Amino acid sequence: MNKYKKLVLSIICDAIGCLSYFFPGLGELSDIVWAPISGWIMTKMYKGKVGKIAGVVAFVEEVLPGTDIMPTFTIMWFYTYFIEEKKKKQ
Repeated sequence: MNKYKKLVLSIICDAIGCLSYFFPGLGELSDIVWAPISGWIMTKMYKGKVGKIAGVVAFVEEVLPGTDIMPTFTIMWFYTYFIEEKKKKQ
C-alpha cells in the first residue's frame, strides 16, 4: 500500500476512534466494539513485531476511557515513515 494511502487510512481510523466523544453513553460501548477492530487493522497495516506491538497499543488506547483522543494510527505512520526510515538510512 502506498504510504500516503496509509496516511489517509490512519487519519480515518483515528477519526473513527474519536467518534465515541460525540455519543455520550454510547461512546464507551462503541469503544468496546472498535478496540479489537482497530488493533486488527493496525497489525494488517504494519507487519512484523512493530505491527503487533502497535496493534496492542491501539487496542489498549481504545479500551481505556479518555484516551481516544490519541491519534495512534497517525503516530504509527510517522514512526514508520520518518523515524524508521531515518534509522535505515544511517
